[in-house]
Amino acid sequence: MSTDNPIWNSMPVPALLVDHDDNILNLNPAAETFLNASTKAMAGQPIWDKVMIDAPLEDAFRRARAHGTPLFVNDADVGTGEGPPVQCNLQIAPVTDSDGEMLFMISSRELAGRLIRSHGVKSSAKSAIGMAEMLAHEIKNPLAGITGAAQLLSMNLSQEDLELTDLIVEESRRIVKLLEQVEQFGNLSLPAQKPVNIHDVLDRARRSALLGFGAHMAIIEDYDPSLPPAAGDTDQLVQVVLNLLKNASEAADKKGVIRIKTYYEHSFRLRRADGGGRLLPLQVEIIDDGPGLPQHIQGDIFDPFVSGRENGTGLGLALVSKIISDHGGMISVDSVPGRTVFKLSLPRAGKDEIAQYEGSH
Repeated sequence: MSTDNPIWNSMPVPALLVDHDDNILNLNPAAETFLNASTKAMAGQPIWDKVMIDAPLEDAFRRARAHGTPLFVNDADVGTGEGPPVQCNLQIAPVTDSDGEMLFMISSRELAGRLIRSHGVKSSAKSAIGMAEMLAHEIKNPLAGITGAAQLLSMNLSQEDLELTDLIVEESRRIVKLLEQVEQFGNLSLPAQKPVNIHDVLDRARRSALLGFGAHMAIIEDYDPSLPPAAGDTDQLVQVVLNLLKNASEAADKKGVIRIKTYYEHSFRLRRADGGGRLLPLQVEIIDDGPGLPQHIQGDIFDPFVSGRENGTGLGLALVSKIISDHGGMISVDSVPGRTVFKLSLPRAGKDEIAQYEGSH
């Protein structure tokens, strides 16, 4: 089988070609990324030494080769021994007219889950827009009247009664702030996307966090300095990262650690309903060592009014998901006690956009 062709190099899932002795012949670019190794380094190595699978596949693999039939394995943990395994579906098939060669494809379940959740994110945000406008119109104006009346009453009250009017004013202002957050869903203007250095965005948010809500946290940078510019709205992306850092900081009752990691994943593509797609190679992870998200809300955490904190509004992450969706990107979360990872996948800026932007500055 020839692997020096556009189809092999464009396959969106990791694929390995294995010879009749179960040694690796070739990897496609997606497999090189998944295994964090080059074809040159892996060629000639036994596949079972380099791809760790928590299922006894050797016998089934040999039978599939002998009988010329495909083999499918669902929900298997696959790893390389250098990091935590990833739950995947495996598709294995003999290569036609070859000397016992086998094609080995790995489909990450986590990636599929992110694609499914991303479609729900956009529809949830849209459903909140109409509600936001209605709430703002119907509630904010009466609240202004209540606040004004309480302030007038307070002018002729005793100190004991002043506590009651102060409470009315304070709670009214808190509700107005809540409604202002909800109103942001009604902003239908798209982000002004330009070439953005994602590390400048992360540094702005990190410095702001350390001066305020994240002063009790240690924030560690784990950056890939070779990342190209992203296509994004700087201010909106800073808002996203600040919100994620704030969530991570609030999750820790005492001093904790937040790690901000960036890397490039060139094979990751978001498929649209019309069959088209867009590459989202720039990856940003916000990782904290807090207690983790409650299991029962992990699948809905980006929906409006879903919160894992007592007295939380459930609007911060919904707004984050809307902004990332408006950028054409994706957001996902993976959380267990002691480790929560929010992952942003963003498009890179095109060469023409970069040239135009640099020419105007």
